[in-house]
Amino acid sequence: MTSDFLRPLPSIEALGALVGQNSHFMNVIRRLPVIADGDATVLVAGETGTGKELIARAVHYLSRRAAFPFVPVNCGALPDTLLESELFGHERGAFTDAHGSRAGLVQEAQGGTLCFDEVDSLTPRAQVVLLRFLQDRTFRPVGCSREQRADVRFIAMTNARLADRVARGQFRADLYYRLGVFAVDVPTLRERKDDVILLAEHFLRTYARTGGPVPRLSPSAAAALLAYDWPGNVRELENAAVRAVQLCRGEQVEAEDLGLPTQAEPTVGQTTSFSSLKRRAIEAFERDYLTNLLRRSAGNVTRAAHAAGKERRDLGRLLKKHGLDPRTFTGVPLPQRRDNSDPAA
Repeated sequence: MTSDFLRPLPSIEALGALVGQNSHFMNVIRRLPVIADGDATVLVAGETGTGKELIARAVHYLSRRAAFPFVPVNCGALPDTLLESELFGHERGAFTDAHGSRAGLVQEAQGGTLCFDEVDSLTPRAQVVLLRFLQDRTFRPVGCSREQRADVRFIAMTNARLADRVARGQFRADLYYRLGVFAVDVPTLRERKDDVILLAEHFLRTYARTGGPVPRLSPSAAAALLAYDWPGNVRELENAAVRAVQLCRGEQVEAEDLGLPTQAEPTVGQTTSFSSLKRRAIEAFERDYLTNLLRRSAGNVTRAAHAAGKERRDLGRLLKKHGLDPRTFTGVPLPQRRDNSDPAA
């Protein structure tokens, strides 16, 4: 990754829903303004629930096309029999049920962005049609003899490893390379454990009852959030926050209010002890405290240490323990790290 992809984050409303401080996630976000500054195709990959469409929308709203439509398309709902009609539209009388002319998705997105979700589910025929369209950006509505030019940005999303599909002959290699001029890999929530509490608090604020207080996470709730693996990623965490707002009594969310799947019962010799839960809660508090401290001090470790009443090197050890890089909070491009040195040293 070159330094051009690590420009400071802009204060733009388009990025408001992209919450996090994890270094991997922040590197993804910092690329978006550069990717948005052009019309090359973008392939956004990541597990279900990681926020791929938020990334795609951010690219659109950071671009010169922001004033024009963002049109999402579910590839799994595009039948071969109506493929050209859905994409390119049709003229009256083009086929039996064509009682009037109809614009297709490409025309609806004119000037803006066409976003194909689950692009891995395209049939072989649909892949050929899409490849031809991407090659010259021209199309012809069904029943029309006049070719038209499309002025659209194309973004594709997938929760599959397309390279593996290509290797198995299930996806066209030429289409794969055509789609992936820019490739964005969205990290899972398992890879962003340091963002779990931050995201949970964001969703609690978002879904708090109108006019009521924002619920706080109890130590047990914070520990439960950090102990869970989140197979459904950020979307599953958002659902847990919605449940917690509805179920919590008073102003504090307890672990049971989150409604997370029951963890496996401990076997002989294993216990979920008070000390274990206490340790997890302390770790959650430390991470949250340090994140807010760095945010307030704009990544200045000396200033942060003074505010916390700690020696600079002691604070540096804490930051390293929780995987927090102060440079993430400064808005200054991060160089690639080649060692395991203390980020605060």
